[in-house]
Amino acid sequence: MIPLFLQVDPVGIFRGGGSFLLLLVPLVIIHELGHFFAAKAFGIKVLEFGIGFPPRIKSLVWKRGETEYTINWLPIGGFVRLLGEEDPTDPRSLAAAARWKRLTVMFAGVAMNLVLAVVLLAIGFMISRERDLSMAQVTEVAAGSPAAEARITGTTREGTEPQQGLQPGDMVLEVQGREVRNTGELVYATRLNIGETQEWVINRAGSTLTAHVYARWHPPEGQGPTGIRIGAPVICGDIDSEGNPINCQLRYPFTESVWSMPWEAFPKAVTTLAETLILTKNEIQVRVGGGGGAADDQPAFTGPVGIADTTGNLIKEQGWRPLIEFSALLSLNLAIFNALPLPMLDGGRIFFVVVEIVRGGRRIAPEKEALVHLTGFALLLLGVLIVTYFDIVRLV
Repeated sequence: MIPLFLQVDPVGIFRGGGSFLLLLVPLVIIHELGHFFAAKAFGIKVLEFGIGFPPRIKSLVWKRGETEYTINWLPIGGFVRLLGEEDPTDPRSLAAAARWKRLTVMFAGVAMNLVLAVVLLAIGFMISRERDLSMAQVTEVAAGSPAAEARITGTTREGTEPQQGLQPGDMVLEVQGREVRNTGELVYATRLNIGETQEWVINRAGSTLTAHVYARWHPPEGQGPTGIRIGAPVICGDIDSEGNPINCQLRYPFTESVWSMPWEAFPKAVTTLAETLILTKNEIQVRVGGGGGAADDQPAFTGPVGIADTTGNLIKEQGWRPLIEFSALLSLNLAIFNALPLPMLDGGRIFFVVVEIVRGGRRIAPEKEALVHLTGFALLLLGVLIVTYFDIVRLV
């Protein structure tokens, strides 16, 4: 048996953890700057702007005006401390501000993360990258699946009616009008339109046909939404003693350099962000219903340790460039998470303002709201610890 400490890659942990912090801390700081600038604009008193979480590094504390700026020992985020977040007794407190101002301050962090995600995605699109052109071919069709029952329209090169259902060897060229040039693009397009009968353009033995394929929410185990297996078309030079092809090479071993001008990159980034939200919603809906997700071997939830491991693996396998897109997704995740109506989060505080509006301006007692947020914070920390424990167990 290998001792536990020898099973852990300390260099990999340091690389992944350090890189993760280099990504996370700026994202959180930008989030908090949203709250900070919105509060300052409305004359709400900002008591402290902190990078990291306490305890403070005493030599790195300074005050400018009425706000303290602090660097703290736990480098896993940041915070803005406003006067009277639940108590409206001081006229310059957050709680004393008009409801629309409170909502603006609370939502400003989420808005900053959304804007940052768009900017990062746009930067990624403006950088030249190689697009795989190996194509996507159907290699297997499950009996009784939507793919096997797909309606095929068009005319073959011989002028005959095509055989119904997708067939091994069919090459997928488009899904719902979206060009497909590799297997990853086919998976993306299919899951983006899950729950719908999708229109695919396919090439079958030189004939261009249209396939109408339903993508299921909850496929049987071992099958995807449509019931096909896919791969890049290959040419094999021989077969082994068991009849399996060997010495195979890609039929289309090509790539192309793609990049966008700024006026193209930003609209594309907004579209990608919207599609990412749809994919996230679809994935949650699939998992909640017990269906196969896009990555069934991955945990449903992961914490800082798991994300740090993902960061390290990404750098090891693909270098630093993909971190731009990864940072954009992290920023989007921060926005979504903070918008959830949970105590202590921005969404939880927004929820209390909405309740106040519904009640005709009657507030929840400040001490009760503070207790709810304190309890929520404790439960949030507990949840992070639990997820982190399972991340560590999975990695070790």
